[in-house]
Amino acid sequence: MKIGIALGSGAARGWAHIGILRALEAMGIQPEIVAGSSVGALVGAAYASGHLDQLEKWVLELDSSGIIRFLDISWSGAGLIQGDKLFAHFHDTLQSVNIQDLPKRFAAVATELSTGREIWFQEGRLGKALRASIALPGLFTPALLDDRYYIDGGLVNPVPVSLCRAMGAEMVIAVNLNDNLAGRHLKKSLPVDTLGGEPKPLFKSDLWNQTLARLGQSLNRNDTWSAMFRPRKKSPGMFEVIASAINIMQDRITRSRMAGEPPDIILSPRLAHLGLMDFDKAEVAIDAGRKCVEFSHSALAYLADLKE
Repeated sequence: MKIGIALGSGAARGWAHIGILRALEAMGIQPEIVAGSSVGALVGAAYASGHLDQLEKWVLELDSSGIIRFLDISWSGAGLIQGDKLFAHFHDTLQSVNIQDLPKRFAAVATELSTGREIWFQEGRLGKALRASIALPGLFTPALLDDRYYIDGGLVNPVPVSLCRAMGAEMVIAVNLNDNLAGRHLKKSLPVDTLGGEPKPLFKSDLWNQTLARLGQSLNRNDTWSAMFRPRKKSPGMFEVIASAINIMQDRITRSRMAGEPPDIILSPRLAHLGLMDFDKAEVAIDAGRKCVEFSHSALAYLADLKE
């Protein structure tokens, strides 16, 4: 019996995939087929290539200043971040290999910008496929491959169960990072995180403030830029609107797709307290992923028994 895992989109919440994969391995469940969308493709590629240890070490060491160093401002107007610095970091481990040569079967989902078609990358350069899959509209610029532009796979298939099935998976574990997120970016404060601490304002984190400052300095319009993206007292800011729209869209698409293409097991880690840009909170996300597997232990234990 071939087990597949569909790793969903969710920006910074995607670090929960690492905790889930670790907890599954501890139970003796090692999926042979991996399909990922957006950040799920990035984590899935690290797992399928045998580099999950390196990725986990890197994300746990990330702080707000470290993330800022990877933000190469785009002047094209198609997105805030070019993404070249980020993927240069992964060049040796992910970019220089072909998908078809990975130890595990892997595929990434992206969206063709001109047609809206769902594209499955199952061969070719891994780095190019990942760059296309994570191109979140408004944040990353679209990826150009063979004269075609691609954007985030989460726009068409946030949790690629169908891709897992098409690759030959007989049992599919789906990881949904977008459960119960609608409207979360419009709330004034966060609940206490899983590691403890006081509630914090959603858009007053060091990372977000530093990001705004860097973008503003690049444009020599710091006050205007900050005013555009920070929330107002009576109305949401631009980033709040974009983040909330993405949450709503991915939640609705996920519900629709999984109703027609149901997985055998659904894992939905509790991540509503994390925002799209909370990449420096990897420990919280990974812990949530592990706990999610613990909550679903009985169903997964049955799957482990079947595998044996």
